[in-house]
Amino acid sequence: MKLLTFKLQGEEYLGALTDTGVVNLSAAAPADLAFSSMQQFMEAGQPALDHAYALLTSRPVSIPSNQMNWLAPLPIPAQIRDCLGFEEHLKNAFESAIKLSAMAADDPVKAEQEFRASGRFAVPEVWYQQPLYYKANRFSVAPSGKDILWPAYSEVMDFELEMACVIGKKGKDISTDNAEEHIFGYTIYNDFSARDAQMLESPGMLGPAKSKDFDDSIILGPVIVTKDELNDPYNLRMQARINGETWCDSNSNTIHWKFSDMIAHISKSETLYPGEVIGSGTVGLGCGLEHLRFLNDGDIVELEIEKIGVISDKVIRHQCQ
Repeated sequence: MKLLTFKLQGEEYLGALTDTGVVNLSAAAPADLAFSSMQQFMEAGQPALDHAYALLTSRPVSIPSNQMNWLAPLPIPAQIRDCLGFEEHLKNAFESAIKLSAMAADDPVKAEQEFRASGRFAVPEVWYQQPLYYKANRFSVAPSGKDILWPAYSEVMDFELEMACVIGKKGKDISTDNAEEHIFGYTIYNDFSARDAQMLESPGMLGPAKSKDFDDSIILGPVIVTKDELNDPYNLRMQARINGETWCDSNSNTIHWKFSDMIAHISKSETLYPGEVIGSGTVGLGCGLEHLRFLNDGDIVELEIEKIGVISDKVIRHQCQ
């Protein structure tokens, strides 16, 4: 099932996307509190999903998808963690960091040689030992179709093509083998990033801060596809297009750390709750940094993952810049 959150005539609803349009699940079962929001629906578990399938079987009236205001499917997640699951992205990003750092030196050729010899820009060994992640701002989530105002303190704006899983079942000390039981579904994750801010704060060794934390920096959507519909999340085409030009055409099968690995690691001595979002990290070649190309004012960033959908947002610079 493809689930979404939308606004119609000022009210927020839970919906299911079908071939004929959007079924308003909240209106179809007003007495069922599980259908009052995406968060309530996930917390209600399998009975709510079964009820939704039963409603769809009865062929309820659907609404054209262009006659509503689509929100992020989970407007305010319970928590957001973004992992580093793709080795190719890390290698490419470090290679770009070497070139960018060398270009700023008096002798770029010599500086690049020294950077490579130092090993400073290499994938750290710990990445191969366990999944790494940081916690993002859950209040910075925005939907597809919104104009994104990049932060006034940044001159270098970038995007990141990721997939995310959404937790649907509470758990602690979850094993890798049992991790899938705790996944509710999957969505697309665009992690907008201020690269110049990231370069400044990275030496602080506390992870991303203002490079990632600004209003509307995280795009989730357009739907959450339940895991029963998306049988294999590790064989999906992943594409990024900027103003219609393809920058990335990859596949989720290139992931190193799967969501089951991430969940098992994160849940060690820590409880995971329904509504938590876990990002896969950027797929290889899925950001401008890897191409040494960055976003410009007015660019349309379109990210697509097979069987999930497309999210599209325009980036806008502050008028004062």
